[in-house]
Amino acid sequence: MPTTEYGEAAIALTRELIERASITPSDAGCQAVMTQRLSRLGFNCEALRFGEVDNLWATRGSSNPTLVFAGHTDVVPPGPEDLWSNPPFEATAIDGVLYGRGAADMKASLAAMIVATEAFTAQNPDHAGRIGFLITSDEEGPAVDGTTRVVDSLLARGEHLNWCVVGEPSSSAVLGDVIKNGRRGSINGVLTIRGQQGHIAYPHLADNPIHKAFRVLEALASEPWDEGNDFFEPTRLQFGNINAGTGATNVIPGQLTAQFNVRFSTETSDVAIRRRCEEIITKYLSDFEIEWQVSGQPFLTEPGALVEAASASIEAVTGQRPSLSTGGGTSDGRFIARTGAQIVELGPVNASIHQLNEHILVADIPRLTAIYHGILVRLLRR
Repeated sequence: MPTTEYGEAAIALTRELIERASITPSDAGCQAVMTQRLSRLGFNCEALRFGEVDNLWATRGSSNPTLVFAGHTDVVPPGPEDLWSNPPFEATAIDGVLYGRGAADMKASLAAMIVATEAFTAQNPDHAGRIGFLITSDEEGPAVDGTTRVVDSLLARGEHLNWCVVGEPSSSAVLGDVIKNGRRGSINGVLTIRGQQGHIAYPHLADNPIHKAFRVLEALASEPWDEGNDFFEPTRLQFGNINAGTGATNVIPGQLTAQFNVRFSTETSDVAIRRRCEEIITKYLSDFEIEWQVSGQPFLTEPGALVEAASASIEAVTGQRPSLSTGGGTSDGRFIARTGAQIVELGPVNASIHQLNEHILVADIPRLTAIYHGILVRLLRR
């Protein structure tokens, strides 16, 4: 697929989606636009609303293998709009750069997926397998009523997904230089250390939880969890917040809370992390409480059919082979991984995401469309 053939259509659709102010959990009609275009291609489009979240599950074809394009229509708030060079929801193009909230994360990807599918189905009306779209408006928020709920529904139906391309902005410096072929798991802990409040001049009548915290927090921070592997860096624990004190200068506080996060590789598990943390804490403390919240399990797609199709398609369009990475934060791929699908994240350059003046090179939109089209050709053309 020449990058110019459907380029204008992809750029126009990107602009249309950006101009819908779909701040989490609002979809602002983005999925209706996508549904209209997919329905014209013969997709069976199913709106799945959970709570305040709109989700879309659309399929074309009835046999395996199934290739799914996944993404989100919601965006983070723009922040102070007067600090933007142009209104965040007006999709302004200047000197070959398209500005707007969601330009890179990830409305250009959604537009490229739609237009690539339009081109592929026009050329291959009787394509092999099945094409799916799994779209949510709850990726940037709590991620409770979005992709995870759709996956629950698909698993309950016995749906089988083979491959999934998530349109997250995976590229680092130039389009297609990085593919995310997995993500680390993430577990949050909140440790409460109890002491006894008292006058700071009479420490013998109090029990200072701040003093008690020093050694245990250092032990947690310095614990060697694992050495990682060929695809994952070592598991790491990082503290994000510590809170104690009443605000007065003459009061020993009665408790301290410390929030931490562990990003973990496939070399360990959330169960092992919780157990080891509690062993370390118990060594130093007797009066404490800890709360846990697992926000994602690690997943990995090793080199195979999907990784090769994505890599070859990128090389055909850009002339360069991508590198594989599992770094960064979490994505909805962690939920889709429960289906057993191979997953890659492939999208625009991520340098401006969540920032003021978020943007994408206009020329990258047709190029991304061609990359997605190439994946369809390599996996589903008869």
